[in-house]
Amino acid sequence: MQAVIMAAGQSTRTYPLTLTRPKPLLKIANKTILDHQLDALSGLVDEIILIVAYRKEMIEAHFGAQRNGVSIKYVEQTEQLGTGHAILQCKDVVRGPFIAMNGDDLYDAVDLKRLAEIEQGALAKHVDDPRLYGIYDVTTEGFAKRIVEKPTDIFSHLANVGVYKFQPNVFDILATTPKSERGEIEITSAVQTLAERGKFRVLEMQGYWLPIGYPWHLLAANEYWLTHFLEHKIEGEVSPHAHLSGRVYVGKGAVIRSGAVIDGPAYIGEGASVGPNCFIRPCTTIGDHCKVGHAVEIKNSILFDHAVVPHLSYIGDSVVGERTNLGAGTITANFRHDAKNINATVKGARVDTGRQKFGAIFGDDVHTGINTSIYPGRMFWPHTLTYPGEVIRKDVTEVRRTPQT
Repeated sequence: MQAVIMAAGQSTRTYPLTLTRPKPLLKIANKTILDHQLDALSGLVDEIILIVAYRKEMIEAHFGAQRNGVSIKYVEQTEQLGTGHAILQCKDVVRGPFIAMNGDDLYDAVDLKRLAEIEQGALAKHVDDPRLYGIYDVTTEGFAKRIVEKPTDIFSHLANVGVYKFQPNVFDILATTPKSERGEIEITSAVQTLAERGKFRVLEMQGYWLPIGYPWHLLAANEYWLTHFLEHKIEGEVSPHAHLSGRVYVGKGAVIRSGAVIDGPAYIGEGASVGPNCFIRPCTTIGDHCKVGHAVEIKNSILFDHAVVPHLSYIGDSVVGERTNLGAGTITANFRHDAKNINATVKGARVDTGRQKFGAIFGDDVHTGINTSIYPGRMFWPHTLTYPGEVIRKDVTEVRRTPQT
């Protein structure tokens, strides 16, 4: 059986991280979303078809023509005309029944296996607030009657998670599906057609679903993954004067120096340097070849590869992009005085993150000046900088010149 993964979109909601990479290459526990997906599909399929477009060369370079003996093919979606349109691009390379899935969420292998065993259908997850999702209405036998996007009347709590098992006849359905109000061919329109025919099963998920809709969702997914799946393993060098507790992974070539305190679960990537005299708190991932130096505290955060936090800084509930350098005394505030949820700006609108603790999102190649103080929920576009002593009250989106010394 084949699996089709939709990985073509640009994902403006996850800016600034996806200004420099496609969303499926964002990392959780130091592994890309697509790597997690391919691991979950292991043993179920003999070929992966990746639908690509935005920065497709990065995906192709990362995966090549095969992974762990499974063939990988690439199909380009030259026009972004919806999820159904994306699936249509695979008509000539799909040989039979296939799994189709979004390329930007994490799904439990147990549920993917259950889905693979039925003739056709979809996975669904019980959610508390159905008004935020596409919701399935199902029969007592578990077949879909309809799917409704963001319903105002609550008739079910089974949310569409973007994973389907189709037969090849779905291509004929999609070819005759009219465009939606957004001008796109929606995969859910084909699902509705199949539901009306009474043969589209809905399986409620037994395992995890980790959706990545906004940058801060990486933090929740990283926390879940480290808490549930991290292996305690020390492959690097740990000073006898460092203190590690709980489950901690230390990659090859990594060095944990004297006075470093690491409370697991925590992941330290290959070639990373941690310490001396720093504090790594639970649910932190430090990527490959990162540097965390003297008197630095990092809590519940993700550092992408080659990020540097050399000294005297606090990074809490934040994501730090590749090659970003945070100057001495960079402080991320991650909690409001009134204890309300922290808002962030996405595509010009203020969005409730749903988090009481949320620091900052740094794109790639950001440089902060010494003693930079950052309000909660702020974002830094790639290659931006701050000047020494700045207080960052708004997102930093424009590249400024380096000040004269």
